[in-house]
Amino acid sequence: SPPRLCFFGLLVNVHQFHEKGVSNYSTMLLREDLDLLVLGAREAVYALDLKDISKKLASVKWEVTQQQKDECKNKGKDPETECLNYIRILHKMEDDRMYVCGTNAFDPDHMSYYGKLTLQKKQDDGKGKCPFDPFQRYASIMVDNNLYSATSMNFLGSEPVLMRSSPVSIRTEFKSSWLNEPSFVSMVQMPESDKSEEGDDDKVYLFFSETAVECDCYNKLVVSRVARVCKGDLGGQRTLQKKWTSFLKARLDCPVLDSQLPYIIQDTYLWCDPQQHWKECLFYAIFTPQADTSDLSAVCAYRVSDISRVFAEGKYKTPVPVETSFVKWVMYSGDVPVPRPGACINNEARKAGITKTLDLPDRTLQFIKDKPLMDQAIQPIDNKPLLVQRGSAFTRIIVNEVQAADGNKYKVMFIGTGACTMLKAVNYDGEMFIIEEMQLFQLPEEIKILKSSNGQIYAGSDYGAVQIPLASCYRSSSCMDCVLARDPYCGWDKAAVSTCSASSVDVRSVQTKFQLLFLLLQRAYPKCERRKCLNLPNPVKPIDRSIWTGGNMKLSCPAPSNLAKTTWERDNQPLNPSARLQLLQDGLLILNASDSDGGRYRCQSVERSKTEEYTTTVAEYQVSITSDKDRHILFPEAQKDGPSVAGLQAVVALLVVALLILLAWNFYKGHIPLPWNCGKKNSEQSQESHEERGLNSSVTFQEVQRPVPVEDKPLVSGRDSGSNNNHSGRAAEISAAGEETVNLPSLQYIDDDSEI
Repeated sequence: SPPRLCFFGLLVNVHQFHEKGVSNYSTMLLREDLDLLVLGAREAVYALDLKDISKKLASVKWEVTQQQKDECKNKGKDPETECLNYIRILHKMEDDRMYVCGTNAFDPDHMSYYGKLTLQKKQDDGKGKCPFDPFQRYASIMVDNNLYSATSMNFLGSEPVLMRSSPVSIRTEFKSSWLNEPSFVSMVQMPESDKSEEGDDDKVYLFFSETAVECDCYNKLVVSRVARVCKGDLGGQRTLQKKWTSFLKARLDCPVLDSQLPYIIQDTYLWCDPQQHWKECLFYAIFTPQADTSDLSAVCAYRVSDISRVFAEGKYKTPVPVETSFVKWVMYSGDVPVPRPGACINNEARKAGITKTLDLPDRTLQFIKDKPLMDQAIQPIDNKPLLVQRGSAFTRIIVNEVQAADGNKYKVMFIGTGACTMLKAVNYDGEMFIIEEMQLFQLPEEIKILKSSNGQIYAGSDYGAVQIPLASCYRSSSCMDCVLARDPYCGWDKAAVSTCSASSVDVRSVQTKFQLLFLLLQRAYPKCERRKCLNLPNPVKPIDRSIWTGGNMKLSCPAPSNLAKTTWERDNQPLNPSARLQLLQDGLLILNASDSDGGRYRCQSVERSKTEEYTTTVAEYQVSITSDKDRHILFPEAQKDGPSVAGLQAVVALLVVALLILLAWNFYKGHIPLPWNCGKKNSEQSQESHEERGLNSSVTFQEVQRPVPVEDKPLVSGRDSGSNNNHSGRAAEISAAGEETVNLPSLQYIDDDSEI
């Protein structure tokens, strides 16, 4: 279904930040401890006030040198777009430092800053930590002061890697079975060691898409993946030295209608209830079609426990050689080594004397080196998407949980699109409802990042950054409109001069402050409670309109939302449209009005919720019909008295007399011939014309028949002396006597050679 409301103009309660000459505001770090939003852009890092990002507290310029730009240009890159420093990584470290890494004209580098962007020192290069190419997808996370990064290791971007930068760096094996032309999306840590009966280790999950090695296809097929590694992985002793021994990956499905090609993951968001176990956490992911096969985007949700179970208990895929292709991937049905390949060090391994990955046997390590892909695909909750929407492609997603006025908790999704808009959607008992769609920036640019903190949303694009509150209750002007918005952040506050206000988190205060009208749209509710909103005074006041008999009039009635339908009543009776009463999308048109068209017109909006329909009055008109004889009451300027008309007649008479005098004077001077002289003059002119035509005809005949002298002299054209006579448009003629004649009167003889 479409969004209930759409806002494409300037929004209120919005703070924006943009600095002239700077673009690509695509990296953010929330520092609630310092009340800062650290914003990374192209060749600049900003420290902004977290409560009002339009206030810049500090900034650092990190520009490339001319030498670096020239070297980048010599390697075939664009000096105006690629050979610059794009800030790609911002992370907080345990000692209050901030880790900053940029592309640095295809030579990645990183720095550390304290507090409000106080430079500490320059460290080693950033290869393998942030990308070379500013337009290549990447992912990173800081865990225990160790940077986990997924990017490319070389200038060409042909060596993808998942790496942990620490005193003992660990990375992926450079094999297509591990990473095959990947596009990295996001990384997140899961505290799976917390209250683990098996003594398990924490995990780091990586979401990405890549070309499927298991697909025996004629063309390349891109699929979505989720991979994970163990935080305590130190690599193998002989096999997989300084390589991950716990790297496993699985396909991530999000089935959209009857799509033949899998949808591609674009962004994820981890939502966890701090009061529940990590197994109850959910991954929200957005997907878009590949190769522009559709204009649908989707949101799917996955349980962390389902993903963990596939890696811990699922079967593996193995490559086998076949005749029809080089290699084919099938489910592995043989014996699985012990300890289980890809598993973290747990209590069972410790009992066997294996306390770290360096102690793992080569058989286990060789197995995971050759078979990192799981056979089972991970399916979303209920095996279907939460939301499928047509239009601009989804780009970013964040999820926030709010306790509404009914005491229940709802998860609200904020989804950024490629058209610079953000969708606000919520799920009510399995039914997805899009509350609104709003434009965040003036230019229709892709939203590149979304963050939330303390009731605010922060978004970034190429143009700048914007801050907007989670709740937008001020847009509702009436009780029913506030309820129909179905925004769990809002409730109708009758005590506060009847306004739609943000609800409190405290349920007890909510129950006393608000009318609990939020439940009207979700469950059957007692009639006495429904009347709290339905029986409030009608805020719409009738408007008096008058029209004369035979006139036309339009009564405006814009629909209050995209989900509402408008109906009309006249004198409390349904209005039936006709040729004279036409229903428009935004009103009612009365044509050729008659006395029967007068009365009280009421436009009502009908909007359906999950349980029933709700009707509200949008506009009301009192229409009166005025007869022709009383039209001067409505338009007195159209009724003129007698003297005014007589004056106009006198002016017309004077103009007629002046015209007659002017005609008589022209007849007298002979400028205009008299009618009885026209025939005689025409006869004389006709006779002269005949004589003139006869003379001209005789002369022309004699010129054409004049013979050309036998003397051979060159001919030239009087019109074009540079043309070739052999190609003249008029050909020479041969007379009966054999003499050559020319029918070109413009040709002349040249008697003197000097004239040539």
